[in-house]
Amino acid sequence: MAFIRTADPDSTRAVSEGASYLYVLPCAGEDLLKLGFSRHPLRRMQSLHTRYFDFFDLDLAFLVETETVRDARDLELSLGHAIALHSAPVPLLVREEAGGHSEWYRGALAVLQADAAALAGRGYTVHRPLRPWLRRELLRGRDDLFTWASNLLIGLEGEPDWLDQPQMAALRRHVLDTLDAFAAVDIPVVEGLPDLLGRWYRSAAGNR
Repeated sequence: MAFIRTADPDSTRAVSEGASYLYVLPCAGEDLLKLGFSRHPLRRMQSLHTRYFDFFDLDLAFLVETETVRDARDLELSLGHAIALHSAPVPLLVREEAGGHSEWYRGALAVLQADAAALAGRGYTVHRPLRPWLRRELLRGRDDLFTWASNLLIGLEGEPDWLDQPQMAALRRHVLDTLDAFAAVDIPVVEGLPDLLGRWYRSAAGNR
């Protein structure tokens, strides 16, 4: 689910069965991108940056869907080899625990866009731009949003304003990051929340 952050399950490269994806994630406002593969691209983006929907340019990012992890891995190796001269350091804002310290490239987007077009011509499904795919993925988790929000309110003893206390800063950021992800792809979020939390979020969003 979109609001549960987990480490990327493909980081060990042990899972090989089932559909997988090559991902190309350009950073917003910068000529820098992350190339990789994952069975769960949404989780991977979440692991790289808590505000992945702002950090990455969803209108330039794309996925190439494959039938197996091996196919996605082979595509990553092939494309990575072709753009090796564009290799760049990992951005400082990427979460250290995500393990995404390699396969960052600068000045390689045009090459990878052309490669994606060629792969589409070979029959691969290319999700480009990424925004519609991401919206569908988040919509799949929206049904569980009310339960998550209700449990959050229980922990806050029914007082969402406690989130505005300095000692609650980390939890407040997590709540805003979670809810802002839905808003970023035009999914109505307030309607899916308990009234108390919905009013708090509307106020918090309006004050930014």
